[in-house]
Amino acid sequence: MACFNGCHCLADRRQNSILYSILKNDKQTELHARVHQGIAQQACSCGSKKKVTLRCQQITCKAASAVLVKTLKFIKNVPCFRELPGDDQLLLVRHCWAPLLVLGMAQDRIDFETTETPEPSILERILTNGQGTQEDPHQQNNLLSISEIQGIKAFLGKCWGLDISTKEYAYLKGAVLFNPDLPGLHCQHYIHGLQREAQQALNEYVKMVHREDPARFAKLFITLSMLRNINANVITELFFRPLIGTVNMEDLLLEMFYGK
Repeated sequence: MACFNGCHCLADRRQNSILYSILKNDKQTELHARVHQGIAQQACSCGSKKKVTLRCQQITCKAASAVLVKTLKFIKNVPCFRELPGDDQLLLVRHCWAPLLVLGMAQDRIDFETTETPEPSILERILTNGQGTQEDPHQQNNLLSISEIQGIKAFLGKCWGLDISTKEYAYLKGAVLFNPDLPGLHCQHYIHGLQREAQQALNEYVKMVHREDPARFAKLFITLSMLRNINANVITELFFRPLIGTVNMEDLLLEMFYGK
């Protein structure tokens, strides 16, 4: 054993062997791969944190407001909804207005574009600190991350790709409106039954009209599941904050819904 430890030629031969070279290169390749992977992940994370705002703010916000009016009118005109207790109606409106709005935007083919807003560098922040160059807080609130916008755009694209009909949209809205999973509902079982009725009606309609596409019902509900990742606060900041300023969105909703 002492002989092997003291023999330098064996170590030299091992370093010059083909196997040693391959293993050494593999280790270097793995190291480089990990480094590049880390850089890529950092770059991806930075990209998702970039802030954006609406490009044609006035036009898009007005279009979204028109859809909101239609959405609340749709809810009011559903007979089964009017039969629910007031507390349940209020709970459903508060939690379902945003996904119903995005569904309405898809139905009305309302698209929107965003523009990236570069954040100031550390040096710029230091230089402008205390110089009275504070930005408008409303404008700051309107800035959202790209990842928050991508979910809305992806949902709209899926709906347009499926070419959803007016009746299909109505059934989908019913399935979204009557959400039995909200805590605090008094008529949870009844609401669950209404949701199942909407789903069943949609299934029967799809089977009758789209016989050539037996998977269409599943496609529609997979698309509908994307609404779960769309946050009501994001919808508010993106489409309504430029118009309503500091007004509470929920207060505005209730005023519009219960107002004459």
